[in-house]
Amino acid sequence: MAVERLNSIVSHLTPRRSGLSTITQQNSDDVVITLAIRTPLAKGFKGGFKDTQLDYLVYSLLKKLIEKSNIDPQMVEDICLGNVNDGKATYTIRAAALAAGFPNTAAASSVNRFCSSGLKATQDIANQISLGNIECGVAIGAEMMSAGGDRLAQPFHDEILKNQEAADCMQPMGQTSENVGKDFNITREAQDRFAAESYQRAERAQKAGWFDDEIVPITTTVKDPKTGEERKITVTKDEGPRWGTTYESLSKVRPAFPEYGDKSTGGNSSQVTDGAAAVLMMKRSTALKMNQPILAKYVGATVVGLAPRIMGIGPSLAIPKLLGKYNLSLADIDVIELNEAFASMAVYCVNTLGIDASKMNVRGGAIALGHPLGATGTRQICTGLSECRRQKKKILLTSMCIGTGQGMAGLFVNEMV
Repeated sequence: MAVERLNSIVSHLTPRRSGLSTITQQNSDDVVITLAIRTPLAKGFKGGFKDTQLDYLVYSLLKKLIEKSNIDPQMVEDICLGNVNDGKATYTIRAAALAAGFPNTAAASSVNRFCSSGLKATQDIANQISLGNIECGVAIGAEMMSAGGDRLAQPFHDEILKNQEAADCMQPMGQTSENVGKDFNITREAQDRFAAESYQRAERAQKAGWFDDEIVPITTTVKDPKTGEERKITVTKDEGPRWGTTYESLSKVRPAFPEYGDKSTGGNSSQVTDGAAAVLMMKRSTALKMNQPILAKYVGATVVGLAPRIMGIGPSLAIPKLLGKYNLSLADIDVIELNEAFASMAVYCVNTLGIDASKMNVRGGAIALGHPLGATGTRQICTGLSECRRQKKKILLTSMCIGTGQGMAGLFVNEMV
C-alpha cells in the first residue's frame, strides 16, 4: 500500500506530457506513410473517367505507387481497398494488385464504411502494422460513381422497419442534409457562402499548382457518346473546380431535393466524382531500412455513431472523441480536411466545434473537388499532407460524415517540415 501511495503522489507531482509532445515523438515501431498519391478527380458520367472501370483505375494507381516509391513489391504484405458501390471490390483489388506488379504473396481485401472507406482501409493497414501482423502495406480508396449509386434495391424487412432509426437508414443523403438545415437552422445563404469559398479556394490552389505533388496522371480511354468512337486521353488535373464561382451565382441554383427542403442544391453539395487515392505504410524501422522517405506518422483514427437522419453532423462527434484520446484540442491542429458532403453539415461542424476556417479545407473541399465515396478518406490524407508540407506545419486532422449515421476522424503528423 505504501508503494502504491508513493507512486500516486509521484504521478501527481510529475508534469503530464503534453498531447503534442507525445504524438510527435518518433519511435522505431511507429506506423508511417512513405507515399501518398491520388488520381485526378473526374466528373461523374461526363468526365475523363466516365468510361473507365474500377479495376483499371485501381490497377493504374497501384502501378504508379510502385513506380514513384521505387519499393520492392515483395515487401508489401497486404493491400486494402476502400470502396462503396462495387460488391466485387475484393476481386478487383486482388486482380489489380497482381497485374500492377505485386506478388501473389501480397494479400488483398476490401472494406466499406460508406464515405469513410478510404480512412477505414488506412486504419486497417495501420492496425495490422502496429500489432506486428505485417510490416508494410497499402491502403487505397477508389470509387467510380459513374457506375451508379449505392441506394438500396429494396426496403428492409418489415420487422426492421418497425424501428424508426433503422427505417431512417433508408433516407437519401439529400434528405439528411435538409434535416440538418432545418433542425439546426443552417440557412441557404450560409450554405451558399460556404460553398462559394470552397470553389474559390480550389481555384486558387489549382492555379497555384498546389495539387501537383499529390496527383499522378492517368491515361485511359473515353468513348464519344454520339459516335461511339474511342480515343486515349491522359487525365492530369481535377475537373470539379468551376473557376469564377461566386455566392451570387450559387444563390441562383435551384434546390436539388425540393421534396425534402429548399436549402441544399447542386451548387452547395458535393459533386458526383470518379477517382482514387493510395497511401504506402510501414513501420518506421522498415522505412529507414529500405531508405524510404517518411512523409508522416499515422497517429490514430476513431469512429462514432449517431442518429441516421442527421448523419451529416458526424464529424462534430468524431473529432472531439479522437482529440480527447490524445490529450489534444483543435488549437493544436494545423490543417483540417473535413469532407464537404453538403454545406449544411460543414457549416454545422464549423460552428459547433469552433473550427478556425483558415485551417480547414485550405484547397477547397468536396463541394469544389468532388466526393468519390470510397476514395475520400485517402484523398484527404494526400491533400492534407501536401498542404502541411506547403505550409511547413505538422498536425493534420481528417474527418467525414458517414451514411446511416456515423462519423470518423483520423490524425497524422507531417514529418516533411
